[in-house]
Amino acid sequence: MFPPPLPSMQILMDNSAMERAARVVKNTKFSKKILSDDDLARAVWPAAVGKAVAAHTLKVKLVRSKLVVEVRDGIWQRQLFPLSGQILERLRKVTGSDVIADIEFRIGIERREPQRAGTARSPMFAEIDPADDAEQIQDHVLKKLYLLSRKKATA
Repeated sequence: MFPPPLPSMQILMDNSAMERAARVVKNTKFSKKILSDDDLARAVWPAAVGKAVAAHTLKVKLVRSKLVVEVRDGIWQRQLFPLSGQILERLRKVTGSDVIADIEFRIGIERREPQRAGTARSPMFAEIDPADDAEQIQDHVLKKLYLLSRKKATA
């Protein structure tokens, strides 16, 4: 029995598999129709930089020959900038092409997911049924005035 591979060996095996997969995708006849260069860059980003760095990037987009990567904050931007040459080499090695010429790290803004209309409102601002409030009024004249004023206010 062989001992389990070391984590660094596992990473090398994963990277070589990604390199082979990228070469196969690149060399197929229909690869340009299926995957654009932008899609390919986005797909290989986690393999090129690792899971830890990929978890702190928000969006990866290829603009002409520059890969624009949005990071969470200025600290990540300053940390990744000196590594851009190494990351660029890894991306070229994994994709098997020289489409990406430069990398730019931008501070991205985390966007909130859209909310449903029912959950966005607080119970304080929920619609109040005028009939429920009117039931508490004992005087019939005041009750009718209240219902008419509510009707005008909501019209």
